[in-house]
Amino acid sequence: MFRAFQFIRQHSTQSAKNVLSTPINKLLIANRGEIACRIVKTAKRLGVRTVAVYSDADANSLHTSLADEAYNIGPAPSQESYLRGDKVLEIARKSGCQAIHPGYGFLSENVEFANLCEQEGVIFMGPPASAIRDMGIKSTSKHIMSAAGVPVINGYHGEDQSDELLISEARKIGFPLMIKAVRGGGGKGMRIAFTEDDFMNQLNSARTESQKAFGDSSMLLERYVRSPRHVEVQVFADQFGDAVYLWERDCSVQRRHQKIIEEAPAPGLSEELRRNLGEAAVRAAKAVGYVGAGTVEFILDKEDLSFHFMEMNTRLQVEHPITEMITGTDLVEWQIRVASGERLPLTQDQIKKTGHAFEARIYAENPRGGFLPGAGHLQHLTTPEPGNNVRVETGVREGDDVSVFYDPMIAKLVVWSENRNQALDSLIARLKDYHITGLETNINFLMDLANHPEFRAANVHTGFIEEQFSTLFPPLKVQEIDLCQAAIALILNELNAAKLNSIKKNDPFVAASGLRLNHELIRQFNLKFQVGDDLENFNVRVKYIDGAFEIKINDGKWLKTKGEIVDSNNRFSLKCSVDGHVSNFSAVIDSESITLFNDSGKTQLDFVQPKFLSADHESGAGGLRVISPMPGVLEKLFIKPGDTVKKGDSLAVIIAMKMEHVLKAPRDAVIKSVGGNVGDNMSKGQSVVTFEEEEEL
Repeated sequence: MFRAFQFIRQHSTQSAKNVLSTPINKLLIANRGEIACRIVKTAKRLGVRTVAVYSDADANSLHTSLADEAYNIGPAPSQESYLRGDKVLEIARKSGCQAIHPGYGFLSENVEFANLCEQEGVIFMGPPASAIRDMGIKSTSKHIMSAAGVPVINGYHGEDQSDELLISEARKIGFPLMIKAVRGGGGKGMRIAFTEDDFMNQLNSARTESQKAFGDSSMLLERYVRSPRHVEVQVFADQFGDAVYLWERDCSVQRRHQKIIEEAPAPGLSEELRRNLGEAAVRAAKAVGYVGAGTVEFILDKEDLSFHFMEMNTRLQVEHPITEMITGTDLVEWQIRVASGERLPLTQDQIKKTGHAFEARIYAENPRGGFLPGAGHLQHLTTPEPGNNVRVETGVREGDDVSVFYDPMIAKLVVWSENRNQALDSLIARLKDYHITGLETNINFLMDLANHPEFRAANVHTGFIEEQFSTLFPPLKVQEIDLCQAAIALILNELNAAKLNSIKKNDPFVAASGLRLNHELIRQFNLKFQVGDDLENFNVRVKYIDGAFEIKINDGKWLKTKGEIVDSNNRFSLKCSVDGHVSNFSAVIDSESITLFNDSGKTQLDFVQPKFLSADHESGAGGLRVISPMPGVLEKLFIKPGDTVKKGDSLAVIIAMKMEHVLKAPRDAVIKSVGGNVGDNMSKGQSVVTFEEEEEL
């Protein structure tokens, strides 16, 4: 069955309004990464030429090479490049583009930019500026929705933002309650106050984050639904006043109030409830004169399945591919055609849903470290094989860098199958085929999440990860099979290298790991591995006897093993047998570690160095340092050398991938030195603050 990008052309018989038709043959994409690449692919299929823009950090990025033309737009920080609407419009005019596609994020929901496009006679491939304004301000949107008969959750959406009034309204609503930025999105400026005592701290924190992200610290308050599901409806409207819904998506499983895995359709809903959601979403779109692709988000009470309007995203969503997979449509094609003045390609009755689809967002982040975002070099990257039922939406290639300046999403893995269980099995299998080294990712976590019995049972809500934390993050345990596979891969790698490179006769087995084998009939050697920062070292003794291995781990028994290379490049595909258990796996070897990809996912085993070769980790000696937990930019410093601080005091703020991380003092101390200045790039593990020795206080 042909899933993605199947487009069915229909001609509406409704009477046309006075709509200006402007053929689009050249399109500027005011975005980067995977969404820019995805737009280019559809535009090329339609014969529309594309123009990319790129920052200094993205000069060699994939989206610039896929587009027909590309223009530099400024330095790496988005405020100086991708958010410069004036520069975007200048390039659109210079390159002869009739339209601008904003993708998502950046300028996609910027009222001023949409207005500027209209003034300049350039088509903004999104809704009218008035719709962005009305739906972008949460308090305004809720008043409009209520008038349009769309259910709205109880709360305070007023203009008076004084502390006294907000506390008074909070008491009326009751605790716990949600505090949300009026202009928020993506989880920014959102906090939960569980008690009145907690309210002011959470309010001030949300205000600060909202002001930085949106230039507005106005807040609204809402009743907190304890077991909410996040269900959203894809809507589409044309310039003739027609609007349709393309069914719904469930985006309940989130971390840091941001989505991590989505599915369509939402599981466990009756067809009547699906229609009610869809019809409410269409009423919402029509109430603001919407045009183009949009998403109406609802909070669905897990217990009684009542739903309430949350917000409308006036753009194409990150998770739009799963809607395309179940409806056989191409929403970017719809955007281009509707923006050029065409009618909607399908009526509501013609939009059918078939099967089930999942999207997993693959991020550079550390799930076990609080999902802190990461950055770094994609040293090795292989993806699942794309096909009719599998899509890999990405903007990076092997050898690229994930930058600290932008969102840490590496790719979106999208799968479709006839039903939910089959689609889930396909997702897990494809995640096992996604191999990345050079930085931490959430792939193992996604596999554990997709395998979780409660997730398989569709028992999901927005607090799922917190509720299931202990089962999603069990203590790490290195398997015996992993250590055997690592030892076998190292030996076969060396034998293969010796064969290919004809290393001199008396020293045939020399590896980057420092492993050396001699020419005795029985070759014996020891390997030492470490997995993670807090796990014990593993001693692996190996006997290599005429093509067979015997392996002992620590003080265990000798295991009879065999191994063979199935394929070799910088990634080895191997087969091994351990006491009769045959398994297939892949391995990537560098000078410091070996990374395995097997049925359990990814396991990195570091080679243990002698102490005299190891770095001096000062942070382990009495808490003398506070280090950066992630690559980022030093945004704020609250201290200077000589200052005295108390345990819990804020020391500095690190910003990375749209996330703010406050570094706090782990103890009472005197500041000895500061490891950077405001605006400096900080690497993960770099010293930000160093303390005086305790006896010096």
